[in-house]
Amino acid sequence: MIYFDNAATSWPKPPGVAEAMVHFLDEVGANPGRSGHRLSIAAGRIVYEARERVANLFGAPDPLRVVLTPNVTWGVNLVLRGLLRPGDHVVTTGMEHNAVMRPLRALEDEALGSQGVRLTVVPADTAGFLDPADVAAAIQPDTVLVCVNHASNVSGNLQPLREIGAIVQQTNALLLADTAQSAGCVPIHLLDDGIDLLAWTGHKGLLGPTGTGGLILGPRVDPERIEPLARGGTGSRSEEERQPDFMPDKFECGTGNAVGLAGLGASLAYLEKRGVAAIRAHEVALAQRLIDGLLDIPGVTVYGGHDAGRQTATVSFNVAGLEPSEVGLWLDEEHGIMCRVGLHCAPAAHRTLGTFPGGTVRFGLGAFNTLEEVDQAVAAVAAMACQ
Repeated sequence: MIYFDNAATSWPKPPGVAEAMVHFLDEVGANPGRSGHRLSIAAGRIVYEARERVANLFGAPDPLRVVLTPNVTWGVNLVLRGLLRPGDHVVTTGMEHNAVMRPLRALEDEALGSQGVRLTVVPADTAGFLDPADVAAAIQPDTVLVCVNHASNVSGNLQPLREIGAIVQQTNALLLADTAQSAGCVPIHLLDDGIDLLAWTGHKGLLGPTGTGGLILGPRVDPERIEPLARGGTGSRSEEERQPDFMPDKFECGTGNAVGLAGLGASLAYLEKRGVAAIRAHEVALAQRLIDGLLDIPGVTVYGGHDAGRQTATVSFNVAGLEPSEVGLWLDEEHGIMCRVGLHCAPAAHRTLGTFPGGTVRFGLGAFNTLEEVDQAVAAVAAMACQ
C-alpha cells in the first residue's frame, strides 16, 4: 500500500506518538486543570508541554497566547466570529479553503444592523499564485482582517506570506494565516513572517493525532477584541459566572483532548529532532520527482506552477478522458495507492485553477513517503493514461 493522502491527514505517525497516547490513557488519565491531585497535575503538565512545543515551533514568544482547539477550522472560526463586526472589511483570496470561505460568506449574509461583513476576494493567477501588490491594493483604510491560505490544499502552492505580512504590518489590519497545509512542512515564524493570527492543525504536517489544533495570537492582537466561540468551565475563577478574561482560558472551555495533545507533544518532539527544514528538503525532492514524472505522461495535466520549491508536496492532476473518481478508484483497487479526488473542500481554488466543478486527483506526499513510491505511482498513472 502507498499512502498519498497526507494533505488530508498524515500517516503513518512518527515513533512515540501512539506510545504517548497509550501512556496518557494507562498511566495518567485525569482531567488537566480541574483537580489538585498528582494525576491531574501530570495531565496539566503534558498539555502545557504541548503548548510550549507549539510556541517554540512557530517562534511565538508566549505559550499562553497559544489557544488549543479541536482543529484549524475551529481556530479560523474563533477569529472570524470573534473579531469581526457588522460592516467590517475583510480581504481574502481566490485560493481559500471552505474553512475560511464558508464562515466569511455566512458573515457576509448576516446583515446585522445595517450590513454584514464586506468582503474583497483577491484573485490569484491561473497557476494559483498571489501577487502581494494585489493584496496591498485591496486593503482599505477600514480593513480589519486579511486572510491568507499559506499553502493550497489543492495544488500545494505556497503564497508569499512574508511579503504579504510585511504589507499588512504597515496597516491597521491584522493578518490571519491558515497554515493547515504548511505547518510542519515548511518553516514558519510568527514574528518574522508578520503573522498576527496563526491557525494551525495537528493532524497534517505536524504529524500528530486528529482532534488537535489551535490559534496563536501575535503581539499586535488584543485578546479583548475577540469574543470566545464558546463559554463554560475552565477550572479557573470557578466562583464567577462570567468567562475568565485572561489567556488562554478566555478561549478554552470544557475538557479538551488531553490524550490527543499527549500524542501531539510526541510528534512535535519528533519534528524538533528531525527538523522542519530537513522534512522540507525531503518533500521538495519527492514533489519534483512526481511533477516531472506526471508531466512526461501524454494526456496528464498537472496543476500549479510545476516547481516544487514554490509549493508543498501536494500535487493535483487529471487524466484526459477520465473522471477523477475513476482514476482514484483504479489507483486504489489496482495499485494500492491511497489518494483523494474531487473538490477537496476548496471550490474557490478549483475555480482559480480551472478545475471546477470536476475537481482533480490529488497526491498528498508526506514526511515518510519515498522516491520509490513516487516512481511506482507515476508508472501506475502512465499505465492508466495509455490504455
